[in-house]
Amino acid sequence: MLAVVAGTGFDASPRWPTRIQVFVANSGSDNVTVYDTRLGKVTATLGVGDYPTGVGAHPAGHRVYVTNESSNTVSVIDTRTLAVVATVPVGPNPFGVAATPTHAYITNFGRDDVTVIDTTTNTPVKTIPVGRFPHSAVASPDGSRVYVTNHGGDSVTVIDTGTQTTVGTIPVGVFPAGIAISHDGKRLYVANTGGDTVTVIHTDDNHPTNTTKVGDAPLGVSVTPSGRVHVANTGSNTVTILGPTGKPIDVVKVQRMPEGSAAAPDDSFVYITNTGSDTVSVIDAKTGEPAKPFPVGDAPEGVAVTS
Repeated sequence: MLAVVAGTGFDASPRWPTRIQVFVANSGSDNVTVYDTRLGKVTATLGVGDYPTGVGAHPAGHRVYVTNESSNTVSVIDTRTLAVVATVPVGPNPFGVAATPTHAYITNFGRDDVTVIDTTTNTPVKTIPVGRFPHSAVASPDGSRVYVTNHGGDSVTVIDTGTQTTVGTIPVGVFPAGIAISHDGKRLYVANTGGDTVTVIHTDDNHPTNTTKVGDAPLGVSVTPSGRVHVANTGSNTVTILGPTGKPIDVVKVQRMPEGSAAAPDDSFVYITNTGSDTVSVIDAKTGEPAKPFPVGDAPEGVAVTS
């Protein structure tokens, strides 16, 4: 039985001089909160479309893409000026975001496909059919593949970004939602909301290697540079920490209804959105110790981190 760690813990802000910006989509207030970890405070609140849910960062860090589920658009944010610089029409009920240097891939939950956006022109250039109710997406570190969870198909679709076509389907658990990839690109981690599990997949052969039991209704998942996997369990108000192979390490108690999970690129902290308490929990990426959470907008869901 793993111990459950709770409490506000230490103050995260003064420990890391590198400027890390945390972008949080607040679905209940139709805006994005920007938190600067070096300053230890919210630096901007940006209005976007209706019911923003997913957030994804460009690999270069200069753009963030926010899916607006009720207005069927994507808001493009310049991370240097903290301004919305474009609004891109996509398919119905967009949710997940994965970005490569040249394109952003948007999952359209209501149409069983992915809209591909040219990141230079901010225009849609292609639509790729995937499985039923596509939820989340992640790009491989080299940008050659995008992986999409199909919430209604209990599977992951593999997209070749060179040909912009699907090249495989991987069976996973029940109602897959969040997905993350290791920094070396060798392992995928899929949170199966319906089965309270995480499936680990080897990307060399797209073969599931094992399935690990976590908390109730896991949704968001992220991987730190050192290989720790953080899974937000929305039904049990906890975060399960796994090792690279999927072995459980720890369980951290957070606030109500944790949903999104994002790891800082400097291996400092992991950020968890708590939809039921309008906060973001902060967890030390190396020790699992909880830090002081910070308030955001109404019903935060997606989260992304840039430096």
